[in-house]
Amino acid sequence: MASRLGRARPRRPWQSARALLTLPVALIVVITVVDLHAPHDVHLGPALVIAPALTPSFAGPRTTAAVGALAVAAQVFLGVTHGGLGTTNHIVQIIALTVLVVLTVLYSALRMRRQAQLARVRTVAEAAQQVLMWPLPERIGAVRIASLYLAAEDEAQIGGDLYAAARCDGGVRVLIGDVRGKGLPAIGEAALLLGAFRESAHRRVPLTELATTLDQSITRYAAELDRPEEEGERFATALLVEIPDHDAVTRMTSCGHPPPLLLGPGHVVTAPSLHPSPPLGVQCGVEHTLDVFSFEPGDTLLLYTDGVVEARDERGRFYPLADRVARWTGDSPEALMHHLRRDLLAHAGGQLGDDAALIAVHRTTAERRRRHG
Repeated sequence: MASRLGRARPRRPWQSARALLTLPVALIVVITVVDLHAPHDVHLGPALVIAPALTPSFAGPRTTAAVGALAVAAQVFLGVTHGGLGTTNHIVQIIALTVLVVLTVLYSALRMRRQAQLARVRTVAEAAQQVLMWPLPERIGAVRIASLYLAAEDEAQIGGDLYAAARCDGGVRVLIGDVRGKGLPAIGEAALLLGAFRESAHRRVPLTELATTLDQSITRYAAELDRPEEEGERFATALLVEIPDHDAVTRMTSCGHPPPLLLGPGHVVTAPSLHPSPPLGVQCGVEHTLDVFSFEPGDTLLLYTDGVVEARDERGRFYPLADRVARWTGDSPEALMHHLRRDLLAHAGGQLGDDAALIAVHRTTAERRRRHG
Protein backbone atom coordinates (compact mmCIF):
# COMPACT_ATOMS: atom_id res chain seq x y z
CA MET A 1 0.00 0.00 0.00
CA ALA A 2 2.83 2.40 0.85
CA SER A 3 4.55 1.84 -2.49
CA ARG A 4 1.34 2.58 -4.36
CA LEU A 5 0.88 5.82 -2.47
CA GLY A 6 4.45 6.78 -3.19
CA ARG A 7 3.91 6.45 -6.92
CA ALA A 8 0.70 8.51 -6.89
CA ARG A 9 1.98 12.00 -7.60
CA PRO A 10 -0.13 15.09 -8.18
CA ARG A 11 -0.43 16.21 -11.78
CA ARG A 12 1.76 19.19 -12.58
CA PRO A 13 0.28 22.36 -14.16
CA TRP A 14 2.01 21.80 -17.50
CA GLN A 15 0.62 18.27 -17.63
CA SER A 16 -2.91 19.60 -17.08
CA ALA A 17 -2.42 22.25 -19.77
CA ARG A 18 -1.20 19.60 -22.22
CA ALA A 19 -4.29 17.50 -21.53
CA LEU A 20 -6.58 20.51 -22.03
CA LEU A 21 -4.82 21.38 -25.28
CA THR A 22 -6.42 18.34 -26.88
CA LEU A 23 -9.82 20.05 -26.63
CA PRO A 24 -9.25 22.94 -29.09
CA VAL A 25 -7.24 20.71 -31.41
CA ALA A 26 -10.03 18.14 -31.39
CA LEU A 27 -12.56 20.90 -32.09
CA ILE A 28 -10.61 22.01 -35.17
CA VAL A 29 -10.43 18.45 -36.46
CA VAL A 30 -14.11 17.74 -35.80
CA ILE A 31 -15.31 21.01 -37.36
CA THR A 32 -13.15 20.43 -40.44
CA VAL A 33 -14.31 16.84 -40.93
CA VAL A 34 -17.99 17.72 -40.43
CA ASP A 35 -17.71 20.69 -42.82
CA LEU A 36 -16.18 18.47 -45.52
CA HIS A 37 -19.13 16.06 -45.32
CA ALA A 38 -21.85 18.67 -44.89
CA PRO A 39 -24.05 19.91 -47.78
CA HIS A 40 -22.53 22.62 -49.99
CA ASP A 41 -24.82 25.30 -48.56
CA VAL A 42 -23.65 24.60 -44.98
CA HIS A 43 -20.38 26.30 -43.89
CA LEU A 44 -18.96 25.51 -40.46
CA GLY A 45 -15.64 27.29 -41.02
CA PRO A 46 -16.55 30.35 -38.88
CA ALA A 47 -16.96 28.00 -35.89
CA LEU A 48 -13.19 27.38 -35.97
CA VAL A 49 -12.73 30.55 -33.92
CA ILE A 50 -14.02 28.64 -30.87
CA ALA A 51 -10.73 26.74 -30.61
CA PRO A 52 -8.33 29.72 -30.20
CA ALA A 53 -10.94 31.49 -28.06
CA LEU A 54 -10.84 28.63 -25.51
CA THR A 55 -7.06 28.32 -25.38
CA PRO A 56 -6.20 31.44 -23.25
CA SER A 57 -8.18 29.98 -20.35
CA PHE A 58 -5.41 27.42 -19.71
CA ALA A 59 -2.43 28.38 -21.89
CA GLY A 60 -0.26 31.34 -22.80
CA PRO A 61 0.00 33.48 -25.95
CA ARG A 62 2.39 31.12 -27.77
CA THR A 63 0.09 28.15 -27.47
CA THR A 64 -2.88 30.35 -28.35
CA ALA A 65 -1.06 31.55 -31.47
CA ALA A 66 -0.26 27.94 -32.46
CA VAL A 67 -3.89 26.88 -32.08
CA GLY A 68 -4.98 29.99 -33.98
CA ALA A 69 -2.59 29.23 -36.81
CA LEU A 70 -3.96 25.70 -36.96
CA ALA A 71 -7.51 27.09 -37.13
CA VAL A 72 -6.56 29.46 -39.99
CA ALA A 73 -4.85 26.60 -41.83
CA ALA A 74 -8.00 24.54 -41.45
CA GLN A 75 -10.05 27.44 -42.83
CA VAL A 76 -7.72 27.73 -45.84
CA PHE A 77 -7.97 23.97 -46.41
CA LEU A 78 -11.79 24.18 -46.35
CA GLY A 79 -11.65 27.08 -48.80
CA VAL A 80 -9.51 25.13 -51.24
CA THR A 81 -11.72 22.06 -50.88
CA HIS A 82 -14.96 24.02 -51.48
CA GLY A 83 -13.98 25.71 -54.72
CA GLY A 84 -10.80 27.67 -54.23
CA LEU A 85 -9.60 30.69 -52.25
CA GLY A 86 -10.66 33.22 -54.85
CA THR A 87 -14.27 33.41 -53.69
CA THR A 88 -15.27 36.45 -51.67
CA ASN A 89 -16.91 34.33 -48.97
CA HIS A 90 -13.77 32.31 -48.25
CA ILE A 91 -11.47 35.37 -48.32
CA VAL A 92 -13.71 37.20 -45.81
CA GLN A 93 -13.85 34.15 -43.54
CA ILE A 94 -10.07 33.73 -43.56
CA ILE A 95 -9.43 37.45 -42.87
CA ALA A 96 -12.02 37.56 -40.09
CA LEU A 97 -10.62 34.43 -38.45
CA THR A 98 -7.07 35.80 -38.67
CA VAL A 99 -8.09 39.08 -37.04
CA LEU A 100 -9.92 37.25 -34.24
CA VAL A 101 -6.89 35.01 -33.64
CA VAL A 102 -4.59 38.05 -33.37
CA LEU A 103 -6.95 39.69 -30.86
CA THR A 104 -7.14 36.46 -28.87
CA VAL A 105 -3.34 36.23 -28.72
CA LEU A 106 -3.11 39.84 -27.52
CA TYR A 107 -5.73 39.14 -24.86
CA SER A 108 -3.79 36.06 -23.74
CA ALA A 109 -0.57 38.09 -23.43
CA LEU A 110 -2.30 40.79 -21.38
CA ARG A 111 -3.92 38.14 -19.20
CA MET A 112 -0.59 36.45 -18.49
CA ARG A 113 1.00 39.79 -17.60
CA ARG A 114 -1.89 40.58 -15.27
CA GLN A 115 -1.58 37.19 -13.60
CA ALA A 116 2.15 37.71 -13.07
CA GLN A 117 1.54 41.12 -11.49
CA LEU A 118 -1.17 39.69 -9.26
CA ALA A 119 1.12 36.85 -8.18
CA ARG A 120 3.82 39.35 -7.19
CA VAL A 121 1.33 41.47 -5.26
CA ARG A 122 0.02 38.40 -3.45
CA THR A 123 3.53 37.34 -2.53
CA VAL A 124 4.34 40.75 -1.05
CA ALA A 125 0.99 40.94 0.76
CA GLU A 126 1.39 37.47 2.24
CA ALA A 127 4.92 38.28 3.43
CA ALA A 128 3.74 41.51 5.06
CA GLN A 129 0.79 39.76 6.69
CA GLN A 130 2.97 36.97 8.07
CA VAL A 131 5.40 39.50 9.55
CA LEU A 132 2.55 41.41 11.15
CA MET A 133 0.43 38.55 12.49
CA TRP A 134 2.80 36.07 14.07
CA PRO A 135 1.38 32.57 14.49
CA LEU A 136 0.41 31.85 18.08
CA PRO A 137 2.35 29.08 19.85
CA GLU A 138 0.41 25.86 20.30
CA ARG A 139 1.50 25.71 23.92
CA ILE A 140 2.69 28.53 26.16
CA GLY A 141 2.90 28.43 29.92
CA ALA A 142 -0.05 26.55 31.39
CA VAL A 143 -2.28 26.79 28.33
CA ARG A 144 -2.74 25.40 24.85
CA ILE A 145 -3.80 27.86 22.15
CA ALA A 146 -5.45 27.61 18.76
CA SER A 147 -6.56 30.54 16.62
CA LEU A 148 -8.71 31.24 13.58
CA TYR A 149 -8.69 34.29 11.31
CA LEU A 150 -11.18 34.92 8.52
CA ALA A 151 -10.58 38.12 6.55
CA ALA A 152 -13.54 39.81 4.88
CA GLU A 153 -11.56 40.79 1.77
CA ASP A 154 -10.68 38.19 -0.83
CA GLU A 155 -7.00 37.21 -1.03
CA ALA A 156 -6.32 38.85 2.35
CA GLN A 157 -5.08 36.84 5.33
CA ILE A 158 -5.53 39.57 7.91
CA GLY A 159 -7.38 42.84 8.21
CA GLY A 160 -8.68 44.92 11.08
CA ASP A 161 -8.86 42.10 13.64
CA LEU A 162 -5.77 41.06 15.55
CA TYR A 163 -4.49 38.79 18.29
CA ALA A 164 -1.23 38.04 20.07
CA ALA A 165 0.09 36.13 23.06
CA ALA A 166 3.16 36.77 25.17
CA ARG A 167 4.88 35.12 28.11
CA CYS A 168 5.05 37.30 31.19
CA ASP A 169 6.44 36.72 34.67
CA GLY A 170 4.57 33.69 36.00
CA GLY A 171 1.87 33.61 33.37
CA VAL A 172 0.61 34.33 29.87
CA ARG A 173 -0.96 37.48 28.47
CA VAL A 174 -3.31 37.32 25.50
CA LEU A 175 -4.61 40.18 23.38
CA ILE A 176 -7.49 40.14 20.94
CA GLY A 177 -8.63 43.34 19.27
CA ASP A 178 -10.60 44.92 16.47
CA VAL A 179 -9.60 48.25 14.92
CA ARG A 180 -12.09 50.43 13.10
CA GLY A 181 -12.57 49.37 9.50
CA LYS A 182 -11.97 46.04 7.85
CA GLY A 183 -9.71 44.35 5.35
CA LEU A 184 -6.36 45.65 4.15
CA PRO A 185 -6.98 49.39 4.87
CA ALA A 186 -7.12 48.60 8.62
CA ILE A 187 -3.71 46.93 8.76
CA GLY A 188 -1.91 50.13 9.83
CA GLU A 189 -3.76 50.45 13.12
CA ALA A 190 -3.57 46.69 13.69
CA ALA A 191 0.22 46.78 13.26
CA LEU A 192 0.48 49.67 15.74
CA LEU A 193 -1.57 47.90 18.39
CA LEU A 194 0.29 44.61 17.98
CA GLY A 195 3.65 46.34 18.19
CA ALA A 196 2.69 48.20 21.35
CA PHE A 197 1.44 45.01 22.99
CA ARG A 198 4.54 42.98 22.11
CA GLU A 199 6.74 45.75 23.45
CA SER A 200 4.89 46.14 26.76
CA ALA A 201 3.33 42.76 27.57
CA HIS A 202 6.53 41.34 29.07
CA ARG A 203 6.89 44.15 31.59
CA ARG A 204 5.81 43.68 35.19
CA VAL A 205 2.96 46.15 35.02
CA PRO A 206 -0.70 45.60 35.94
CA LEU A 207 -3.07 44.69 33.16
CA THR A 208 -4.87 48.03 33.50
CA GLU A 209 -1.59 49.89 33.01
CA LEU A 210 -0.90 47.81 29.90
CA ALA A 211 -4.31 48.87 28.56
CA THR A 212 -3.38 52.50 29.25
CA THR A 213 -0.16 52.06 27.26
CA LEU A 214 -2.09 50.68 24.29
CA ASP A 215 -4.59 53.52 24.59
CA GLN A 216 -1.81 56.10 24.49
CA SER A 217 -0.28 54.47 21.40
CA ILE A 218 -3.57 54.62 19.47
CA THR A 219 -4.22 58.20 20.58
CA ARG A 220 -0.73 59.36 19.58
CA TYR A 221 -0.99 57.61 16.23
CA ALA A 222 -4.33 59.24 15.52
CA ALA A 223 -3.06 62.68 16.50
CA GLU A 224 -0.14 62.41 14.08
CA LEU A 225 -2.09 61.12 11.07
CA ASP A 226 -5.68 62.30 11.36
CA ARG A 227 -6.92 65.32 9.51
CA PRO A 228 -9.33 67.64 11.38
CA GLU A 229 -12.38 66.15 9.69
CA GLU A 230 -11.22 62.62 10.67
CA GLU A 231 -10.82 63.34 14.37
CA GLY A 232 -12.14 60.48 16.47
CA GLU A 233 -12.28 58.05 13.56
CA ARG A 234 -9.32 55.92 14.64
CA PHE A 235 -10.07 53.61 17.55
CA ALA A 236 -9.93 49.96 18.48
CA THR A 237 -11.61 47.57 20.86
CA ALA A 238 -9.35 45.24 22.79
CA LEU A 239 -9.52 42.51 25.40
CA LEU A 240 -6.51 41.72 27.55
CA VAL A 241 -6.34 38.47 29.53
CA GLU A 242 -3.68 37.43 32.03
CA ILE A 243 -3.54 33.73 32.92
CA PRO A 244 -1.27 32.80 35.84
CA ASP A 245 0.61 29.52 35.65
CA HIS A 246 -0.33 28.26 39.12
CA ASP A 247 -3.51 30.13 39.99
CA ALA A 248 -7.03 29.67 38.69
CA VAL A 249 -7.86 33.35 39.26
CA THR A 250 -7.50 34.94 35.84
CA ARG A 251 -7.47 38.70 35.24
CA MET A 252 -9.11 40.50 32.35
CA THR A 253 -9.42 44.09 31.10
CA SER A 254 -11.80 45.06 28.33
CA CYS A 255 -11.68 48.19 26.20
CA GLY A 256 -15.08 48.08 24.53
CA HIS A 257 -14.58 44.47 23.42
CA PRO A 258 -17.13 41.63 23.56
CA PRO A 259 -16.83 39.38 26.63
CA PRO A 260 -15.21 35.95 26.22
CA LEU A 261 -16.96 32.64 26.65
CA LEU A 262 -15.85 30.10 29.24
CA LEU A 263 -16.37 26.51 28.10
CA GLY A 264 -16.59 23.94 30.86
CA PRO A 265 -17.27 20.20 31.05
CA GLY A 266 -20.77 19.00 30.23
CA HIS A 267 -21.49 21.53 27.47
CA VAL A 268 -21.50 24.41 29.94
CA VAL A 269 -20.91 27.84 28.39
CA THR A 270 -20.77 30.97 30.54
CA ALA A 271 -19.68 34.58 29.99
CA PRO A 272 -17.47 35.99 32.76
CA SER A 273 -18.68 39.26 34.25
CA LEU A 274 -17.13 42.18 32.41
CA HIS A 275 -17.00 45.93 33.07
CA PRO A 276 -15.59 47.39 29.85
CA SER A 277 -14.06 50.81 29.46
CA PRO A 278 -14.35 52.82 26.19
CA PRO A 279 -12.43 51.58 23.13
CA LEU A 280 -8.79 52.54 22.76
CA GLY A 281 -8.32 55.97 21.24
CA VAL A 282 -11.77 57.30 22.15
CA GLN A 283 -11.14 58.90 25.54
CA CYS A 284 -7.57 59.51 26.61
CA GLY A 285 -6.80 59.09 30.32
CA VAL A 286 -9.79 56.87 31.12
CA GLU A 287 -9.41 54.45 34.04
CA HIS A 288 -9.56 50.80 33.04
CA THR A 289 -11.27 48.16 35.13
CA LEU A 290 -9.73 44.86 36.18
CA ASP A 291 -12.14 41.90 36.21
CA VAL A 292 -11.32 38.49 37.63
CA PHE A 293 -12.83 35.04 37.10
CA SER A 294 -11.96 31.43 37.77
CA PHE A 295 -10.28 29.58 34.91
CA GLU A 296 -9.87 26.00 36.08
CA PRO A 297 -7.74 23.23 34.49
CA GLY A 298 -9.75 21.53 31.74
CA ASP A 299 -11.70 24.69 30.89
CA THR A 300 -11.40 26.51 27.57
CA LEU A 301 -11.61 30.28 27.18
CA LEU A 302 -12.93 31.46 23.82
CA LEU A 303 -12.00 34.99 22.72
CA TYR A 304 -13.57 36.45 19.59
CA THR A 305 -14.23 39.67 17.69
CA ASP A 306 -17.61 41.12 16.77
CA GLY A 307 -17.21 39.91 13.19
CA VAL A 308 -18.08 36.45 14.52
CA VAL A 309 -21.30 37.24 16.40
CA GLU A 310 -22.42 39.78 13.79
CA ALA A 311 -22.18 37.36 10.87
CA ARG A 312 -25.63 37.02 9.31
CA ASP A 313 -27.31 34.25 7.38
CA GLU A 314 -29.58 34.72 4.36
CA ARG A 315 -32.45 35.70 6.69
CA GLY A 316 -30.40 38.34 8.46
CA ARG A 317 -30.00 36.36 11.69
CA PHE A 318 -26.80 36.79 13.71
CA TYR A 319 -24.51 33.85 14.37
CA PRO A 320 -25.46 32.30 17.76
CA LEU A 321 -21.93 31.67 18.98
CA ALA A 322 -22.76 30.61 22.54
CA ASP A 323 -25.39 28.11 21.39
CA ARG A 324 -23.21 26.63 18.65
CA VAL A 325 -20.04 26.36 20.68
CA ALA A 326 -21.88 24.42 23.43
CA ARG A 327 -21.68 21.36 21.16
CA TRP A 328 -17.88 21.28 21.29
CA THR A 329 -16.94 22.20 24.86
CA GLY A 330 -15.02 18.95 25.28
CA ASP A 331 -12.98 19.28 22.09
CA SER A 332 -9.36 20.36 21.83
CA PRO A 333 -8.61 23.96 20.82
CA GLU A 334 -7.64 22.84 17.32
CA ALA A 335 -10.82 20.81 16.84
CA LEU A 336 -12.91 23.68 18.22
CA MET A 337 -11.45 26.10 15.66
CA HIS A 338 -12.10 23.59 12.89
CA HIS A 339 -15.75 23.23 13.87
CA LEU A 340 -16.26 26.98 14.24
CA ARG A 341 -14.68 27.77 10.88
CA ARG A 342 -16.91 25.35 9.04
CA ASP A 343 -20.06 26.30 10.97
CA LEU A 344 -19.50 30.06 10.75
CA LEU A 345 -18.88 30.05 7.00
CA ALA A 346 -21.90 27.81 6.46
CA HIS A 347 -24.04 30.25 8.45
CA ALA A 348 -22.77 33.25 6.47
CA GLY A 349 -23.07 31.59 3.08
CA GLY A 350 -19.32 31.28 2.59
CA GLN A 351 -18.52 35.01 2.77
CA LEU A 352 -18.25 37.18 5.88
CA GLY A 353 -19.19 40.84 5.87
CA ASP A 354 -16.47 41.73 8.39
CA ASP A 355 -13.14 40.35 9.55
CA ALA A 356 -13.47 37.65 12.21
CA ALA A 357 -10.93 36.29 14.67
CA LEU A 358 -11.16 33.65 17.40
CA ILE A 359 -8.74 32.28 19.98
CA ALA A 360 -9.31 29.13 22.02
CA VAL A 361 -7.20 29.01 25.21
CA HIS A 362 -7.32 25.67 27.02
CA ARG A 363 -5.94 25.44 30.54
CA THR A 364 -4.07 22.16 30.94
CA THR A 365 -4.07 20.02 34.06
CA ALA A 366 -1.15 19.94 36.47
CA GLU A 367 -0.21 16.43 35.32
CA ARG A 368 0.04 17.52 31.71
CA ARG A 369 2.05 20.59 32.63
CA ARG A 370 4.60 18.47 34.50
CA ARG A 371 4.76 16.04 31.57
CA HIS A 372 5.52 18.84 29.10
CA GLY A 373 7.58 20.94 31.45
